[in-house]
Amino acid sequence: AFPFNHSCFFFSPGLLQKLSKDSVFFRDGVRRIDFVLSYVDDKDCDKKQERRRIYEANLEKAGLELETEDKSESEDGKTYFVKIHAPWEVLATYADVLKIKVPFKVSDMPDDREMPMNWLSTPFRLPKHIMHPDPDFFTAPFSKSKSDFFLIENQDTFFPPSTRNRIVYYILARCLYVNEDCGDKKGIKRLLNNGSYTAAFPLHDSRYWIKSKYDNCESERHDLYSHWAQFLCFFKEQPINRIRKYYGEKIGIYFAWLGFYTEMLLFAAVVGTICFLYGFLTFDENQWSKEICSEEIGGKIVMCPLCDKKCGFWKLNTTCNSSWQSHLFDNVATVFFAIFMGIWVTLFLEFWKRRQARLEYEWDLVDFEEEQQQLQLRPEYEAKCTKSKQNPITKEMEPYLPVTSKCARSCLSGATVLLWVSILSSDQIQSPSVYHLFFSLSSVLALVPFMLFDQDIYLSSALLCPFRWVMNWWSSRKAQNHPESLYSRWEQDHDLQSFGQLGLFYEYLEMVIQFGFITLFVASFPLAPLLALFNNIIEIRVDAWKLTTQFRRPVAAKAHSIGAWEEILNGMAVLSVVTNAFIVAFTSDMMPRLVYMYAYQPRGEMNMKGYINNSLSVFNISEIPYRSMPDDEENPVYRDYRYPPGHEKEYSHTMQFWHILAAKLAFIIIMEHVVFLVKYFVAWLIPDVPSDVRARVKRERFLVQEYLHNYEVEKLKMQLSEQSNKECTCTPMIYPDLPKHEVLSEVL
Repeated sequence: AFPFNHSCFFFSPGLLQKLSKDSVFFRDGVRRIDFVLSYVDDKDCDKKQERRRIYEANLEKAGLELETEDKSESEDGKTYFVKIHAPWEVLATYADVLKIKVPFKVSDMPDDREMPMNWLSTPFRLPKHIMHPDPDFFTAPFSKSKSDFFLIENQDTFFPPSTRNRIVYYILARCLYVNEDCGDKKGIKRLLNNGSYTAAFPLHDSRYWIKSKYDNCESERHDLYSHWAQFLCFFKEQPINRIRKYYGEKIGIYFAWLGFYTEMLLFAAVVGTICFLYGFLTFDENQWSKEICSEEIGGKIVMCPLCDKKCGFWKLNTTCNSSWQSHLFDNVATVFFAIFMGIWVTLFLEFWKRRQARLEYEWDLVDFEEEQQQLQLRPEYEAKCTKSKQNPITKEMEPYLPVTSKCARSCLSGATVLLWVSILSSDQIQSPSVYHLFFSLSSVLALVPFMLFDQDIYLSSALLCPFRWVMNWWSSRKAQNHPESLYSRWEQDHDLQSFGQLGLFYEYLEMVIQFGFITLFVASFPLAPLLALFNNIIEIRVDAWKLTTQFRRPVAAKAHSIGAWEEILNGMAVLSVVTNAFIVAFTSDMMPRLVYMYAYQPRGEMNMKGYINNSLSVFNISEIPYRSMPDDEENPVYRDYRYPPGHEKEYSHTMQFWHILAAKLAFIIIMEHVVFLVKYFVAWLIPDVPSDVRARVKRERFLVQEYLHNYEVEKLKMQLSEQSNKECTCTPMIYPDLPKHEVLSEVL
């Protein structure tokens, strides 16, 4: 039997292999499986087999250890599995190359982030061992030559599985699969693209619904499923540190951002709901709707036809219901809410920067530089690019997209934008209420293409995911009923879906589109933040469920921020102030009402009585061409501010029209300046990096320098001591009476 070790197998390897194949170790029960490659035999077997032979030989030259499971051992009888293990020497070497930070001292910084009345948040908190699986350490970049400087208790468990699979993938992405004299073809991505291998993935550490059978083995996947991925945990905080530990920083920071965005949506949803309720509770004060609905005014006003010949004249009171409904979203509170959202966006982005800075420190990303494997080209992009040029940095030939192709794509995007602008500028859309409705509908309709084509939205993938889950469950159940053919850990993960290189891209895209809806067009629909809040509460748990149950374990990758999405959000934040100002000014009746109340209403009255008649103009029916004349004849009016027929300036705009236009432009300028001034003041007032994080970074850098200095000094003392002992047996010391510390100072 093997002695006790981190893999916690207490049986002999042969006995253990008979008991279970649901293991994350080699057949010897000692070496951990850090990565798995799979392939099948096919018609083009010879060529692919040669690639695999060279590639696997190069992997072994790089120090990796391989173990192959024959196809006869697989459930389908045709799939080979190559298990890869990285020994300590390989891990230490590449941890040094990649400058991976590891602990060297337990943190002595006090945690003074306790909030007053913290007990109120107790129902929403997770157990401490779930939220903080590891103690807080001071860390420094790993150096193989100074390995005794770091807190290494056990070489087998010093690097967590996420770091191990990241190092292995770094090697897989750089190994050649052809002889050196045949070119520079390398990397697992190309081998997957040309079909030499069917899959490459790290293993989950356990099944998601049960813990590992061995007490000392980690069951991170099960813990994440139990405390994070289940919908009943929707009101609980997310175990961000455990997500980062299991999936890596890139996925961890996505869920940290999504959770923070959802928390901030709560404030916008509350204010938006209050504005909606204000419109609902002020129904009785809606004087203009009363005039529209009354038989004395709205029932006697005849409106111009909406189209030629087929459309007849219509009474104004037919729009009674829509008038009441529009008041829910088009009232004084809408202006306040538009200004509030402009400030909310700034607060959201500034507080996220602070949250991101804290995560950068806690996750050892302060001095992080992008790893080269993140900058590699996607095989799909490489296959579509027919031209290549030399990279001035690496001096290698790389595929690139010609300027003409980039221009064509830019022109297509610009043409789409111009199409929408032309629709908005069309004379067919003249009524503010139609504008308001247009913006509301366009924000909804714009989501339809993304819902149809986004592979992660609830349409086809919703059917596929439950089906795959049922199949996975059935396979595991079948394996439990037939112990002689247990379902191996690598086969279980192989049957799951691949997360894909663009998996996070689609998740970010979905949320950024939503962010655009609730900021760019929020003045049209104040309840948008509330609906987004409900959606995100579900979204977090759905994404967590998919990641823990339906996808293979992604390769851990580092990321110190949300990347380019942050700049996109900043651009939307600035643009949202402009769009909401224009929506309130031109798609709402707010400005015409205010101008009427303060400039055109009879003296002594401060209500909206008479506003409807004031906002309508008369048209002479005899001037309508016969081919366009409706079958019934009336004396119609239309919504505009123009002189009546018979006036010397008939059908030209009245002075009231220009007053209203001036008020709209003034409102836009004032609102933009006020919101932008508040935005920039808030951005200046809130520092991007919290003061305690800044102090912790300085403390860590100081300790790194101090400990390294002391380490080098002690090492030098030992060398001098050994040298002195040798010289004592051979020749006398040059300075026999000189104290040891003075000798050291002379050397230094």
